[in-house]
Amino acid sequence: MGVKQIFGILFTLLGTAILLFSVYVVLKGTASILEVEVSGFQTAVVAILGLIFFSAGVKFLR
Repeated sequence: MGVKQIFGILFTLLGTAILLFSVYVVLKGTASILEVEVSGFQTAVVAILGLIFFSAGVKFLR
């Protein structure tokens, strides 16, 4: 495995975890991670960050 593939796997897993957290926040309404409350507009920011990590990971895997 090359370095690109390792980073691809890490970024894809991190992006997936962030996207799952943002879906959880949308369904619950609010959530706390590391004592930081996430709700409302912040959920969209978290989801966009997750999409960026996920898409970067997939591109590294190609």
